Amino acid sequence: MTFLKAIILGIVQGLTEFLPVSSSGHLAFIQNLMKIDEESILFFAAMLHLGTLISILLVYYKDVYFLIKEFFLVLYELITGKGLDLKKSHYRKLGLLIITACIPTGIIGLAFSDFFESLFHSVFSVGVGLLITGTLLWASEKIAKGKKNITTTQYSDAFIIGIFQAIAIAPGISRSGATIVGSLFRGLNKKMTVKFSFLISIPAVLGASVIEFLDALETGMNGISTVMVLSGIVAATISGYAAIKIMIRLVTNRKLIYFSVYTWILGTGIIIYSII
Repeated sequence: MTFLKAIILGIVQGLTEFLPVSSSGHLAFIQNLMKIDEESILFFAAMLHLGTLISILLVYYKDVYFLIKEFFLVLYELITGKGLDLKKSHYRKLGLLIITACIPTGIIGLAFSDFFESLFHSVFSVGVGLLITGTLLWASEKIAKGKKNITTTQYSDAFIIGIFQAIAIAPGISRSGATIVGSLFRGLNKKMTVKFSFLISIPAVLGASVIEFLDALETGMNGISTVMVLSGIVAATISGYAAIKIMIRLVTNRKLIYFSVYTWILGTGIIIYSII
């Protein structure tokens, strides 16, 4: 691992985590091109997830603040016997919607972790995943505009969106692309679609970071310097912040078809590369 490679991986992680092009697919392919052994950078990869988590918090810090605030208020009211009043703040329902979406993601992720992990060793599967991502994005452009906001979104909607997020654990399938398509499919409006997609990624990214960090404890930093790690985190944070801002605009203007074409071309190229 070199300093330049650390920066490149950080930028790729930040951009592709939130742009609908699959961060896992791009990182797996780039690591293959750079001849980087995935097992040797487990700690570094976990830290890159920390960078993308920071970028989400920077964009949605107000929502995160109110979600945390209402969570502790709900706990206090339940302990004091006041009961659960979801109508007191729409952030209370939003918090429950996020928890609901994370349930299928966690169950599927844990149940099929070995299967998903095996796919990361196949460049061909990355290409197939990108083709699936492109198809999902293309389908999202055909879905009629929804009107559901926090108040009208049902818990069944959140659960199904969580299933879409779980599918994106596979390499080549974009998490943001899958959850945005799932949200549009369930009739969420554009503003709610983008916000919900990124907010439910917080526990998903945090969970992935913790799991990767625990795995990385066995291998350690493996010769990667602290400066390289910090550089990668900063690169992932900056590029991730920019990617979120871009996605907010693209979803609003229904421009995801561009990424659909991109992932189709890239996916086809990777499949051809893997065969050759």
